[in-house]
Amino acid sequence: MDTQMDARKAATSQAAFSLSSMLLPLALAQFICSYAGSSMNVAVSNMAHDLGTTVYGIQAVITLFTLTMAVLMIPGSKLTDIWGRKTCFVIGLALYGLGALISAFAPTVGVMMFGNSLLEGVGSALMIPPIYILVTVSFADLTTRAKSFGAISGAAGLGAATGPLIGGLITSAISWRASFLLQVLVIAAIIVLSRRIPDPSIQGATPHFDVTGAVLSGAGLFFVVLGILETGTYGWVTSREDFTLGPIVLIHQGGIAPVWVFVGLGALLLVGFFLHIRSAERKGIEPLLSTRLFRNRAANLGLVTQNIQWLILQGSTFVIAVFLQTVRHFTAIQTGLALTPAIIGMLLTSSAAGKLAQKYSQKTLIVAGFATTIAGLSLLLLLSNAPSNILSAIPGLLLMGAGVGVMLTSSVNVVQSSFPEQDQGAISGLSRSISNLGSSLGTALVGSILVSPLLSENQGYGAALFTVVVIAAIGLAAALLIPREQTTPHTVGLAHSPLTA
Repeated sequence: MDTQMDARKAATSQAAFSLSSMLLPLALAQFICSYAGSSMNVAVSNMAHDLGTTVYGIQAVITLFTLTMAVLMIPGSKLTDIWGRKTCFVIGLALYGLGALISAFAPTVGVMMFGNSLLEGVGSALMIPPIYILVTVSFADLTTRAKSFGAISGAAGLGAATGPLIGGLITSAISWRASFLLQVLVIAAIIVLSRRIPDPSIQGATPHFDVTGAVLSGAGLFFVVLGILETGTYGWVTSREDFTLGPIVLIHQGGIAPVWVFVGLGALLLVGFFLHIRSAERKGIEPLLSTRLFRNRAANLGLVTQNIQWLILQGSTFVIAVFLQTVRHFTAIQTGLALTPAIIGMLLTSSAAGKLAQKYSQKTLIVAGFATTIAGLSLLLLLSNAPSNILSAIPGLLLMGAGVGVMLTSSVNVVQSSFPEQDQGAISGLSRSISNLGSSLGTALVGSILVSPLLSENQGYGAALFTVVVIAAIGLAAALLIPREQTTPHTVGLAHSPLTA
């Protein structure tokens, strides 16, 4: 009897060790991605000064980073089934680490864009999907799987919460460059730890990679966001200056603003993408995405709310951080501390999402989240001309963070629980792509308003924040249209961190 008990204890101990040894590198990777996404906002002024650029230049770096992830997240998910999950994870880590190293020593904004926006963006697109897929295929037991996703979600929340504080502290005490070097060290440690991660073999035939679909979808998303990003220079209606390509003037001053040319081109490419995948399906060829993913009303509305939630989160934190640094002249650490109430609110409600989902429908939580977020943003807007005492902004920041936190997980559950198990990989990639697209649009949209020469600094801040409130109201309207009977959460919804775009 003692021998059997000892054997069971040894097996349990070995299983716990295997679980922790696998989860540690995955959770650390999730932590560093979340940290990177929130730490740069508090160093905008310092980075602009050191790189000889403007706030608009750093905004472009941040926007293109999230845009790169949005463009490549779906192809990245598909590559995990072609190259292997662990292989994709390690390649993503290596590219991300190289990008962070280049960013740490970047002499110009162009080099920073190559290291951070391109290499770190590509690395993230390859690294993030395997984190959840490896847990899903490694743990058949739903209880163990749920605990594993809980640990990874906790790491995501910790990274998002500590990013402004750690980033602000490092920037104030040493330099923003040291924050990138910290990422390099953590990535190196993850690569070493990842040797213990098992690499389950992929069952069935190797999937076909739809190159044409990847190019069309990626180019379409790129031009839409690029067009919005260019409004900071050229305006929204008529071009404020000549739009040139080298020595050639494509649009003269006073002509149509380039945003509509880029957005129109992007829309045409996205229509071409949809026609392409529909044609491929009719020919029996596996497309990048199946058209059936777009035929579910609940999932479509869930994707809309998900996109808007990340637009709100990234757009509002960016505009508040820039306002505090450029208008109120806050240091990086002061900016990080000022944003802490929003992070606390988000962590409190997102950590309670599981318990809330047992009492309320997912639709109810999404609607309540948008209403709370709008209330918080409205408070911040009303106090936009208040004295520099940041204490007056705490209620608004707390409500905004709490509102976003309560609805992020619910929107993901609505989307992923709308499809069977065989579609989880595809819908997960689409879901993350939509989230990152929201982040890109948020930074690009509010940034273009914030730097508008037609508005003073205070007016720009108020106009940008008002725009976020209007978009949040659109999100609330979409949430109200979600069918209630399809919002019961399933376990598949656990496979997406609520705090990771």
